[in-house]
Amino acid sequence: MSLVSEFLGQLTLNFGGSEEEKSPTVRPAEDFEADKDAARIETAIKTKGVDEQTIIDILTRRSYSQRRDIAFAYERRTKKDMISALKGALKGPLESVILGLMKSTAQFDASELKNSMKGLGTDEVTLIELVCSRSNSEMQEIKKVYKEMHKKELESDVSSDTSGDFRKLLVALVKGNRAEPSGVVDYEKIDQDARDLYDAGVKRKGTDVATWITIMTERSVPHLQKVFDRYKSYSCYDMKESIKKEVKGDMENAFLTLVQCIENKPLYFASRLNDSMQSKGAKDKLLTRIMVSRCEVDLLKIRTEFKKQYSKSLYQTITEHTKGDYQRVMLCLCGGDD
Repeated sequence: MSLVSEFLGQLTLNFGGSEEEKSPTVRPAEDFEADKDAARIETAIKTKGVDEQTIIDILTRRSYSQRRDIAFAYERRTKKDMISALKGALKGPLESVILGLMKSTAQFDASELKNSMKGLGTDEVTLIELVCSRSNSEMQEIKKVYKEMHKKELESDVSSDTSGDFRKLLVALVKGNRAEPSGVVDYEKIDQDARDLYDAGVKRKGTDVATWITIMTERSVPHLQKVFDRYKSYSCYDMKESIKKEVKGDMENAFLTLVQCIENKPLYFASRLNDSMQSKGAKDKLLTRIMVSRCEVDLLKIRTEFKKQYSKSLYQTITEHTKGDYQRVMLCLCGGDD
């Protein structure tokens, strides 16, 4: 099997779950011709000094399935593997972005999860971001792809890399047992869950974390949004403030991420993007991960929330904090100014 076939695997279409409408910035190109694109990429790679601009222009303006077709056309044409060729031609953060785009969203997430648990120590921040922000259907797809890519179950890797209540929370999310949204609003259950969250936390000495985990990982997103709203009638703190008072460290970070994603996922990613560009320059890994993983999912909504929250467009912020080819590829994925 060629590297392209092995690396790209079977084409998987990742639907973001019935509760999430797609709002991508990267869409399939019309009048798409894989052979023509493959020829242009071959020329760009062969050009003295490499024509990065052409590679960026083509691969950021095609969907994953189209990029995959280009890779197969390239291999037919050159008898060489396009991913290896790109790897040899590009370097630094641009290489990371382009190679990321050659994976499906689920494959990219699976490889980022693997990297967060590789070697000594765990990158808990990345692990929390990925596990707490993915919908049921996204998680099911990631688990399938993770096993294909790494020959191991995601659940067992997460379990062996974490411990205690933190492990219980992440494993519950990886299992993907969250209820799907229903047309029926159960006010009695909303009230009961709100009271249970209060009774398990702020009301008592010590926290009944197991109750929090059950409610926050098994109820549907619309149900939990109403629960968090109702919670305020029992507690003088909102859910996020209660979490900060009750738990610390990785548990605090994980629960806060979970609640933020339940309340407004695009806003959560907007704040992560803002974090990635706080200092001079940008935290390339974080910026790359969010832009690549969300560009075919909900980056348009994230852009809208970013502008609302920070009174500056994501496009302008990227322009200020990045440079060169990396800036060009990020702006292309951003898909326009607001």
